[in-house]
Amino acid sequence: MDHVQEYWQIRKAAVRGKNGLIATQHYRASEVGAEILRRGGNAVDAAVAAGLMLGTVEPWMSGIGGGGYMTVYRAKEERVQIVEFGMRAPFAADPDDYPIVGEETGTDTFNWPRVEGDANVHGPLSTAVPGYLKGVSLALETFGTMEWSDVIAPAVVSAEEGVPIDWYSTHMITGAARGLRLYDQTRETYLHDGLPPTLGIDGTRGRLKLGKLADTFRVIQKEGQRALYGGEVGERLAADMETAGSRIRHDDFVEYEARLGEPATTQYRGSSVYCAGHLTAGPTLMRSLNDLAERWAASGEVPDINAYSSYADTLLAAYEYRLKNLGEGSQTSRPTNTTHLCVSDRFGNVVSLTQTIMSGFGSRIMSPSTGILVNNGMMWFDPRPGGPNSVLGGRHPLCNMCPTIAKRSDGAILALGACGGRHIFPAVFQLLSFLLDYEMDVDKAVHQARLDVSGTDVVTLMSSMDEIFKTALADRYPGSRIRPNGVSPMFFGLPQVIQQHPGGEGVGGCFIPSPHARVVAA
Repeated sequence: MDHVQEYWQIRKAAVRGKNGLIATQHYRASEVGAEILRRGGNAVDAAVAAGLMLGTVEPWMSGIGGGGYMTVYRAKEERVQIVEFGMRAPFAADPDDYPIVGEETGTDTFNWPRVEGDANVHGPLSTAVPGYLKGVSLALETFGTMEWSDVIAPAVVSAEEGVPIDWYSTHMITGAARGLRLYDQTRETYLHDGLPPTLGIDGTRGRLKLGKLADTFRVIQKEGQRALYGGEVGERLAADMETAGSRIRHDDFVEYEARLGEPATTQYRGSSVYCAGHLTAGPTLMRSLNDLAERWAASGEVPDINAYSSYADTLLAAYEYRLKNLGEGSQTSRPTNTTHLCVSDRFGNVVSLTQTIMSGFGSRIMSPSTGILVNNGMMWFDPRPGGPNSVLGGRHPLCNMCPTIAKRSDGAILALGACGGRHIFPAVFQLLSFLLDYEMDVDKAVHQARLDVSGTDVVTLMSSMDEIFKTALADRYPGSRIRPNGVSPMFFGLPQVIQQHPGGEGVGGCFIPSPHARVVAA
């Protein structure tokens, strides 16, 4: 075997609540969101507060240097809307900055042809214009009920305290250390004495200050998103990026716009499914659900070999089409480390939010004057010129985010999504099948074995799958592999799910092996 075996299994029981729920990848963010709900805030208020918090406690996953998509179900209007705030290429982006030198990269870098110096993967030329603050501000203004200064307040305190250092945060920093040491500010911040931070000798946790991020958060608390998109924070960040060698300039921030939109929608087995469209994995999810409905019908109470084979065949076909045809320049599409959260409130509103800085620690470029860790969103573009997803100044890239809401025929509202790059869409696709085809409860669905197809012909089977199924699938898909649903490395998407019943009770579940992921009831 070419990987370390893990001989343990963890279950996180689903959580129930009647006054709202929140599921995130970090318990501190979940607690912040639940407290917002208890104070009378709605699901969007809680999602924005928790999302901002995530950027201060797991900065390698997301933050104000990144972007995302939010899918919002408004119970009173029985309407779903999308807030789009994905990263965008700088206006001055130049395809010649990414000369192709040969072989394909791995799936973590999307199997594109390799670029000289991995310039699209890390460093200043990998940086795209962040949209995060513009997007969550638009969501709060449009759908929220609380003031910006109050919603961001917990994240301000957290930024001042610094990242809690425990075994998992140490593990994340250690795993990225070879890349972090290449750039001055990330090296100074995360490897201050040349080594990753560790727990105290007595087991007590320390804190890691993220440069000048706390000062930046205080300014943003007072001035709102204008501080970055046209204000002093944006000027300083743009100057730092230019000095580092990025194509980002101040005009990129001034001209950036988040957008409200309508969801991509389809019917599946009598249920309505709503996704962020345009350049997310949403259109691919819709296409795949329609394909699955034509090729297979569920039987029994849990997936059988026919179900898993149908999942694999559908995903293989979906990625072949997606990577050849979709992108902002195509006629078929409208204009990894990531994190996801789901929220429901006492009013029946539901939110599914995915946010990211792309790879772990993004571009690894941290702005010295602001403490903002900037994404490496240029890696989303195909470096080969002339395609629908090729590098072009001002273009938005094709991304993997897939925040989804579904309305079942019985009136239950589902919010689900995941993090994990190309693993996201396969996870959401199968979870929808578990919840809609088999009407599994949330607890059973999040623990059900899955498979993964992520853009190659390799089919990865979760090691907890029935032995008979693993043997049969391995025979059917040569080159398939069996992997654990473990903490590290991660071979499958990391989901959150909330199911809001018409009577008011909600049930939430989250990624199982994660030490920090938690569902909290308001």
